[in-house]
Amino acid sequence: MASSLPGRLDRSAPTSTEDRRLCSTTEPAGNKTGSQETSLPRHGSHVPSSEVLEAIENVILDVFTSLAKKKAPVLTLANRSDWRNIEFKESVGLQMIPCCTTKKIRSDCSKSALKFALMLKILSMIYKMVQSNTYATKRDIYYTDTVLFGSQSVVDNIVDDISCMLKIPRRSLHILSTTKGSLAGNLSYTEEDGTKVNCTCSATAVTVPSNVQGIKNLISHAKFMLIVEKDATFQRLLDDDFCNKLTPCIMITGRGVPDLNTRLLVRKLWDTFQIPIFTLMDADPHGIEIMCIYKYGSVSMSFEAHHLTVPSIKWLGLLPSDLERLNICKDVLIPFTKQDQNKLASIQKRPYVACQPMWKRELEIMAASQMKAEIQVLTSLSSDYLSRVYLPNKLQFGGWI
Repeated sequence: MASSLPGRLDRSAPTSTEDRRLCSTTEPAGNKTGSQETSLPRHGSHVPSSEVLEAIENVILDVFTSLAKKKAPVLTLANRSDWRNIEFKESVGLQMIPCCTTKKIRSDCSKSALKFALMLKILSMIYKMVQSNTYATKRDIYYTDTVLFGSQSVVDNIVDDISCMLKIPRRSLHILSTTKGSLAGNLSYTEEDGTKVNCTCSATAVTVPSNVQGIKNLISHAKFMLIVEKDATFQRLLDDDFCNKLTPCIMITGRGVPDLNTRLLVRKLWDTFQIPIFTLMDADPHGIEIMCIYKYGSVSMSFEAHHLTVPSIKWLGLLPSDLERLNICKDVLIPFTKQDQNKLASIQKRPYVACQPMWKRELEIMAASQMKAEIQVLTSLSSDYLSRVYLPNKLQFGGWI
């Protein structure tokens, strides 16, 4: 257990800053023709338009060169869903290894030809947007031809593949992420267009900015940040004025699995203020998975890990051990489904659990009970137990892992 919160935080002045598998040939790492050297997308700085255009032109040049040699063009992508491509580092989380397995999207294979064509189409759209200095969301791209793309997830996957292939962050490709996260508490900042946002004076939540990299002049007196899994819990804490009653803090929710902007913002706030970050999740495998995404990242986005993860994040609640400690009635607990069992078993096998003995213990408690609980079970103790008792005690006496 960590030491108590007040002993670690001082009352200093505000901190500020200015500033899938498709006919694709998967090759193992170490195979000279099937591995590729990867580098991290430069999310920390903007990639000049000229470099983006050149990167796309090089891809198209390779296509034309293959055609000139009467060979079927192929696009080679890092296999973002392959655990063999992932290494775990405590200081970063899950990151893609430099020499990783790849998959080839072939133009001469009926199962992958469509994806090949769609990738070239989206590359063309990106090229035009960069040239004209215009932007679009992935949703906008999908709606340019819903019949052709078939589903939003197809576009989402291709955009991420292109970003990984070009080693250029999505923002520099002029593709904006749709934001669903919310933010509240002791924080003010200026958006890229000059709009000043003051979360401190707002009685309602503020939407996470669509261009996190562009915000500047961040100022806060917050002593910690609380990541809340669900919007309903977030809103309840907001109604209870939690951000101000205990000690100034920043609250953020991704409303379930966080979008890219919410993850980028959590990382930016950590880089800026270096304050403790805690998570408040349901005591179930899904909640733990979400916490792991914030803390250690995901396999599919491991090529961006350096700018999306905060390994110092602490698990504040709802801990499986809390259910017994607080004598939560078993009638309000929910039995595990087969999906829950599979998810928990998957998490327990992950590399970061080995370096978190307290996490391992909590996961074992959950696995043994085969029960899960939502944060709302605390209302069985009292309607305001979460904000009045649970969180203050946890924060005061170091009830996190």
